[in-house]
Amino acid sequence: MMEKKQPINPITKLDYPDADVIRVEDTYYMVSTTMHFMPGCEILRSYDLINWEHAAYLYDVLDSTPGQCLEGEENIYGRGMWAATLRYHKGEFYVIFVANDTHKTYLFTAPSVEGPWKKKEIEGFYHDCSLLFDEDEKVYLVYGNRHIWLTEMKEDLSGPKEGGLHRMIVSDEGNPSLGYEGAHFYKINGKYYVFFIHSLRTEWKRVEACFMADSLEGEFVGGDVLNDDCGYCNAGTAQGGIVDTPEGEWYAILFQDRGAVGRVPVLLPIHWERDYPVFGVDGKVPQEFETKSTRPEYSYTELVQSDDFKGGVWPFESPKATLRTTKDVHYDSFGFKSIWQFNHEPDLSLVERDLEAGTVQMITDKLCANVTQAKNVLTQRMLFPSCGGSITVDGSQLMEGDYAGLCAFQGKYVQVALTREQEQLYVVLMTKGEECNTSMGKTKDTQPAVLLEKIAVSSTKVRFKIEVDFDHMKDEAYVSYEAGEGWKQIGAAQKLYFRLDHFTGCRFGLFIYATQKMGGRVTFSEFVYDK
Repeated sequence: MMEKKQPINPITKLDYPDADVIRVEDTYYMVSTTMHFMPGCEILRSYDLINWEHAAYLYDVLDSTPGQCLEGEENIYGRGMWAATLRYHKGEFYVIFVANDTHKTYLFTAPSVEGPWKKKEIEGFYHDCSLLFDEDEKVYLVYGNRHIWLTEMKEDLSGPKEGGLHRMIVSDEGNPSLGYEGAHFYKINGKYYVFFIHSLRTEWKRVEACFMADSLEGEFVGGDVLNDDCGYCNAGTAQGGIVDTPEGEWYAILFQDRGAVGRVPVLLPIHWERDYPVFGVDGKVPQEFETKSTRPEYSYTELVQSDDFKGGVWPFESPKATLRTTKDVHYDSFGFKSIWQFNHEPDLSLVERDLEAGTVQMITDKLCANVTQAKNVLTQRMLFPSCGGSITVDGSQLMEGDYAGLCAFQGKYVQVALTREQEQLYVVLMTKGEECNTSMGKTKDTQPAVLLEKIAVSSTKVRFKIEVDFDHMKDEAYVSYEAGEGWKQIGAAQKLYFRLDHFTGCRFGLFIYATQKMGGRVTFSEFVYDK
């Protein structure tokens, strides 16, 4: 084991919220919310709890509903899969989550993280649930919002056990903001612990709470165990799992709101006093502390990368299979690099790839008001505190009224695109239309994008770049293009935001959508990620 003391937080610097974490022998696994992006329900792998890499997606597609497939104006923004629980029991991995668009609870099981993952449904709806296999061979879920319930389940987890234990164990009645949710349930040294996120009653701030009981029939007592913003904009830190090391040390992985980049995980040590967990050091999340790696020489594959699109598998087999297996961890996203996810379920019949040339071609088959309705937007997370992404766009096969290019993809999107008007190609800078000033935003955006600037270009190939600055919630995007005469900035800095309309961090997105005619095409090549 190698000890090292280094700056730790935030650990991924990317939008991986609602983490649950386990250890299986020398390997740590973390699952996170992926909402409307597919493949979905990503599991990461680590050997030191600091550095993480992609291990698997649980599903390519979930239920192929009209909303999940972006049919017409339907979507699942702000919904999709939330807050999974991850457990390993008797040689089997278990993941349970709800999808807030289908109002179903899903169980995925596999003998290894690589699969094959088998999908089932659980009778009932268990918001932010956490799974516990007890030592008496009974199995339980803790779940809920504001009122937290404990329910004994059937042995096969198909539903609640008839006559089994079912009781409310904790209530945050009267909290004017966020009541207890995001449960994480454990049995440690014979005692039962449940961890929650909620907000202070005097102000909006995420805090972490813990309640403990000597038995499942007994009283759960406790309170807040962490109220700290890591020195960052009074943004609280909460909701996540705890895990022990092979040496018996304990850590928590929680998340912190960091503005438009999303909800970013942080790591902090835990120690125990009189069987009760003490988070951090002197009530704070330390920025530097010693960690140990179970594989000190291991080299991790980065979670965000450039891509020449020359690797992978194409054509990709239909994603409708019942059992999902990760055949190649590096190209685990419909034959693309694992760093990419599509916005909603993709229609691969509208995607063509030339692996030798390193090109990705996308075709339109519906009319859209804006990029949030476009099929096959190919996305990659943005990195805190700043990053940039650039792509070459060939618009020679665009139709009148098509828009194709690069966007900062979020509810408050910013896009730079090629468009064709009366046989002339233009570079345009556009952003979200009518604003909604509430924290909820609008999940169904039917407004055309607002044109900010338009420049005629003679070349059919243009390179676009978006650079973003998230530091201390500045949350600004800077856009430029190169059409044979060097890089030129287009427009002023554009403001981004994180709201509940999409409920996800900002991403780079490659897109095409049609506003007048269907059948137009765009070709993308050479994505460069600047960190």
